[in-house]
Amino acid sequence: MRGATAAFYGCALGLLAMGLRELLLGFEENRCNMTYMFEHPQYRRVALPRRVARLYPAYGLYLYGEGQYAQDTRRLKLTGAPVLFLPGNAGSYKQARSLGSVALRKAEALEGGVHLNVFTIDFNEELVALYGGSLHRQTQFLHESIKAILRLYKDHEAPPRSVVLVGHSMGGVVARALFTLPRFSPRLVSLIITQASPHQAPILSLDTHLLEFYAAVRQCWVDRAEDLRNVTLLSVGGGYRDYQVRSGLTALPCPQDDPSKLSLVATAIPRTWVSTDHLSIVWCKELVLATVRAFFDLIEPEIGQFSDDPERRMAVLNHHFIRHPVRLLGEQLKMPISLSGSPEAWSEVNTLRLAYSAPKDGQAKYFLFALSSRRKAYSHFYCRSNNMEMTSWVYGCTQMKGSMCVQAVDLSLGTELLPAYKVLTLRLRVLSSVSHLVVAASNLNGRQFTVECEWQRQESQTISVQVPHVLSFGMTVSDVTLNSTGLLHTIELQHFHQVYQAFRISVVSHCKVTKADRLPNVYRMKVPWFREDSVTTSSVPSVTEISGMLHTSRPDNTSGVLLQLHTAPNCQYKVSVRTSFPRVLGQVLRFCGPVLPVYTAVALLLACGGQMSSVVRTGHPLQMSQAVARALQPHKVDLPVYLLHLLLRCNWFRDSWSTHLPPLDALPATSPDGTTQEGVPPNEDWPRLLSPLLYVLGAAVAFWGSALLRLSLQLLSLLLAPLHRPSVSLDCGTLRRRTQLLLILCLSVLGGASCGALSITATFLLHLYRVLRLQMTERSLSHMLNLAPEKQRDQDNRTCNKEKSTGDSEALNSKPKECNGAPLLSDSVLQDVRDDLQLHLSLSALLTLPVMLCAPSLIHWTRNLRYSAARLDPDPCWPHTVPLLMASVLLINCNTLTLSYSTTLPSTSRLLLPLSVAMVTFSPLHLYRVTYFLSAALVPLAVSFLF
Repeated sequence: MRGATAAFYGCALGLLAMGLRELLLGFEENRCNMTYMFEHPQYRRVALPRRVARLYPAYGLYLYGEGQYAQDTRRLKLTGAPVLFLPGNAGSYKQARSLGSVALRKAEALEGGVHLNVFTIDFNEELVALYGGSLHRQTQFLHESIKAILRLYKDHEAPPRSVVLVGHSMGGVVARALFTLPRFSPRLVSLIITQASPHQAPILSLDTHLLEFYAAVRQCWVDRAEDLRNVTLLSVGGGYRDYQVRSGLTALPCPQDDPSKLSLVATAIPRTWVSTDHLSIVWCKELVLATVRAFFDLIEPEIGQFSDDPERRMAVLNHHFIRHPVRLLGEQLKMPISLSGSPEAWSEVNTLRLAYSAPKDGQAKYFLFALSSRRKAYSHFYCRSNNMEMTSWVYGCTQMKGSMCVQAVDLSLGTELLPAYKVLTLRLRVLSSVSHLVVAASNLNGRQFTVECEWQRQESQTISVQVPHVLSFGMTVSDVTLNSTGLLHTIELQHFHQVYQAFRISVVSHCKVTKADRLPNVYRMKVPWFREDSVTTSSVPSVTEISGMLHTSRPDNTSGVLLQLHTAPNCQYKVSVRTSFPRVLGQVLRFCGPVLPVYTAVALLLACGGQMSSVVRTGHPLQMSQAVARALQPHKVDLPVYLLHLLLRCNWFRDSWSTHLPPLDALPATSPDGTTQEGVPPNEDWPRLLSPLLYVLGAAVAFWGSALLRLSLQLLSLLLAPLHRPSVSLDCGTLRRRTQLLLILCLSVLGGASCGALSITATFLLHLYRVLRLQMTERSLSHMLNLAPEKQRDQDNRTCNKEKSTGDSEALNSKPKECNGAPLLSDSVLQDVRDDLQLHLSLSALLTLPVMLCAPSLIHWTRNLRYSAARLDPDPCWPHTVPLLMASVLLINCNTLTLSYSTTLPSTSRLLLPLSVAMVTFSPLHLYRVTYFLSAALVPLAVSFLF
């Protein structure tokens, strides 16, 4: 039985390891180029008013500089456009060097003296993603920093009226929180760019302050949506390489009709097309260049400051981050355009496809495509070119003269940049005023390039493929073969719209004729409901694997995911789609990973309940491993939760529930808008359907975690044994009642005066000491029983019983454990020690969870001792943990013999199952509530021990 249990939990641990490997390592290699400083970076501290410096001694404001620029700005006489960088969770202010260095190099290459002044804030590398008590303080300091920056330009002829903010991680959330301050003027900030910022919800909700901060920011942007439309906001997610902040959380929770708010993933940004991890998004050269180019395009050359026009800001961001038209921003289109050239330069194309390679010798060249004979048979005209310098290259002819077009309109504005070439797709039905299409392929400077164009019938080049079921485990394959006679094919992946789906898409290209000058293939997975497109480039022929996963689920009945294949002509392509089970597990952990601590706590709590029930029935607790193995009871935990969710779909039950009880917890919505009606479970049922799997994974963590704890304590007891005198007493490591009361008082005062997590950690260490002493006693007793002859043990026991027979009847009827103050060497004594050891191992495993959940606030407190008072303010662990503190101290003396005679223990053991159900119901989005439920379980247990 033990072997089967270990095998089961071994398989569960293997599934967990498989999912973690896919989550942490199963992504593309880092294709970001590093940004380098050409001169030594310098950070000049900006003096703040005394009041601000006194209120925020741990924070600081700095100006970034290098070389001569740093020398020129040492007195803070500034003339550039101000940009302020905000670091994120545990982030350093020195992360601004990539943005600042690239901006300096860009300014040196320009004329007119236009440049940026890059500032950065030192937030003392606080863990604000896990401890929310500092977020409001950071927001207030950011407000003061913005005012201090603008004061530096007071002597400037055209001083800036606003500051552009660039926020990384939680810095982006703090930037949005500025508008919640009552005295903050929205005119001070007109543009915010956030990088890998979790706008939808916190990564882990470890305290109430974090959730209250998020709620206040969200409500502010909802209530003031009309007032904040002039504030331009761009949120960039890192993609699958960022396992710390999944890109779905970076979507802005703003109305969809607000044009000034943009959310996208780095893989969809033109000229970037790479996924970044949580740190490399700051220094990724491709993304930094796009950001710096946008900043310089936003500067008004006349005054050297950022433009106040919201429409221009959106045009610039769309140009650099959404769709790059392969032309300079603001380049005016001349309407109409006069085309010239000798008759020899003009060629009419009567075939369905054009393939042209420009020669080394420069020449003028134009290709004419007549529309009159193609309108009915074809719907689109597709054209692509690599290495072509001309931004205007496709025209619609409005006036012909012989075989030449003399007047035309420029149709190149719809050009889109892809990694290997630029492409243009024209819909023929909107070109009613045009008689011919003209492709300009002139290379007067001798530059070589390739142009490929063709007529397309969209219906015949769009194929629908139904993806395999998520539970097919890769054994079912959906494939399609394309005998490519075209340059563009679109495959619609039907029923691919949920984040838990994950596929391996293989594209095998094969050509009968090998050509060295073929343009490469470009495969683009396009998601209609969110800007999370991914682009893959491959040669011809090749075997390419594309990762088919989603950052967000489809919010409505929009079309499914599209796979666009920009292919080589006269080649064969085979596209195979199969489910990747490891990637499915990776997606489950990516989206449901924050729930695992809840199920681990449930498994440990039910294991403790199983031990209590065993004490009631037999007088002995179960082995720790056996108790955790029996704690896997999804039918008892998940079934009530399912029924509750079903009842909440009824209006009468939902109204009654919302009147008296808090709303049920569920995972954050995976759709881009992330909006759900309060109190109503979201329509996404897949997280609840995965509850059994999450329960198994959480139980596996509890099973192997408790085994690791037990092994670690055994090794630690061996190391500490020489420091303690060998003892065989049952009361080793216990405390007197007066000492317990004094300890409770001292720890309460310590938690209130300093940090509540410190008191919880101290109590946990006392429990570990009790377990270590029991471990030493168990080893000493086992050693003595193995050495003492059995006859000698029986003679000692008979002698002691004879002495006790002269005593009172109570001593005679009691089970002899000691004789004249010395313990009897019997198997029953050893069994009692082992029972107490198993009981306290279970309690220690339970107390590990509050210690881990409170650790961020303890770390924050210790790191800020030199800046502030000894007391943590606000303290998320105080005074809510006082009952847990009292119960934990009282349970140090707990033993199975006393519990077996308790009259309240049966009721206490039955209470743990309802508490586990309530924990699964109310804790997934509020992890700090796990501590509350553990307190509700340990307090009755302490009462059962006392009475």
